[in-house]
Amino acid sequence: MLIRKATSNDAEPITSYLLLAMQDIIFNFIGQQDAVAAQKFLGYFVQQENNQYSYQNCWVVEEDGEIIAAANIYDGAQLEKLRAPIARYIETNFQKSFTPEDETATGEFYIDTLGVHPYHQGKGIGATLLHTIIEHYVHLNNQTLGLLVDKDNPNAKRLYLKLGFKAVGEKTLAGKHLWHLRIQP
Repeated sequence: MLIRKATSNDAEPITSYLLLAMQDIIFNFIGQQDAVAAQKFLGYFVQQENNQYSYQNCWVVEEDGEIIAAANIYDGAQLEKLRAPIARYIETNFQKSFTPEDETATGEFYIDTLGVHPYHQGKGIGATLLHTIIEHYVHLNNQTLGLLVDKDNPNAKRLYLKLGFKAVGEKTLAGKHLWHLRIQP
């Protein structure tokens, strides 16, 4: 198993795995409960550069030449800049105002989304990817990592707490009530 920064060639599987974790949020963003439209929307941004969902901000897990998991992480200080192309696209293509709550801010690198191929779920791959991310950002680069976890997903919260994250507050994003967790150097 190889964990590495993503390349543009990884866009298709990254899109699928990120969508597993955030389909409801993408539906909210585009104003449609349409899986094909959500895949097309997210895929467009994963393959582009300089936006919050870009492959540039992703890590992947590769096994036997296949991408089996992906995580999207970016500097919270860059949220406004990284979100701007998405806002323009939604406003132009979906004729919908785009003003979601800020999920992160200056002072943390934000784990926006993590998804694992359904066949590989429950095998510790997500936790292994998180260990690598924590090692890179927190231990090697002295950065704080943050993430949001759905209040309706206590198992995920337990995993993050076990990995060293601590609850620092609550947030709402696209109608979802979430715990804000962080891990610091």
